[in-house]
Amino acid sequence: MAVGARELSGEIHTSQVMLFRSVLGLLVICSILLITQNNRGFLTTRIGLHGLRNTFHFAGQYGWLLGITVLPLAEVFALEFTVPLWTAMIAWLFLGESITARKLAAIGLGLAGVLVILKPGVEVFNWYSLIVLAAAFCYAISHASTKSLSNTESPLTILFYMCLIQLPIGFMFALNNWTAPVGMQWFWLVIVGLTALSAHFCMTKAMQYAEVSTVVILDFLRLPAIGMVGALVYGESVEVSLFVGALIMLIGNLLIMFKPQRNPQKMSGGDAPS
Repeated sequence: MAVGARELSGEIHTSQVMLFRSVLGLLVICSILLITQNNRGFLTTRIGLHGLRNTFHFAGQYGWLLGITVLPLAEVFALEFTVPLWTAMIAWLFLGESITARKLAAIGLGLAGVLVILKPGVEVFNWYSLIVLAAAFCYAISHASTKSLSNTESPLTILFYMCLIQLPIGFMFALNNWTAPVGMQWFWLVIVGLTALSAHFCMTKAMQYAEVSTVVILDFLRLPAIGMVGALVYGESVEVSLFVGALIMLIGNLLIMFKPQRNPQKMSGGDAPS
């Protein structure tokens, strides 16, 4: 998705990219729901939370796509990965999720990896960096809302209302910045639409089985991956700090993924069965 957005930068406005993403997503989801005769996928009793989620998600996505066009890919992703910190706080305040020592350590290691890769200095803090940071906070609210919705609604229902609500918002923003896509632009618009849809489905599905703060911590692994893409595709510099930061992030991910097994003897309160 990041590569598609970068390829379209300067040619197709960000709001128009988001409009096409919603149109393609709506077509795909409606086709799946109709083919599977899953009419319940179109129904919801929580339209207010869908509206809240998608207002913040649209703002976050817009800021992220804008950052992709002007900042190095690794820097955008590094700034974006303050999301787990904001998400853990929001989930603790509003969803009742616990903030354990293990989770705090995983978040801390993830942020430490970001700092190692980014090596922040005065030059990092420009307007576009602040926009990406604001986008990260919007993403955190969106993730927390998605977790709440995933308790009662299917991923396809959540994605359906995401595209349905964000489509008219994108249309209004795109009206004054319209450019007729040509040639390879159509290809990259389809790539952005399909990868955005599949990523959202996987994130929403994961939140049905795990706490939202755990899911977004695992998302840290995108940073070293995009750093390599930026280097191979766009000639952006790759430093040793990228690999050191990625290793720190990996340790944090392993810490949150693998929990020590309980002793069955202690669980049974004494002797194990013969």
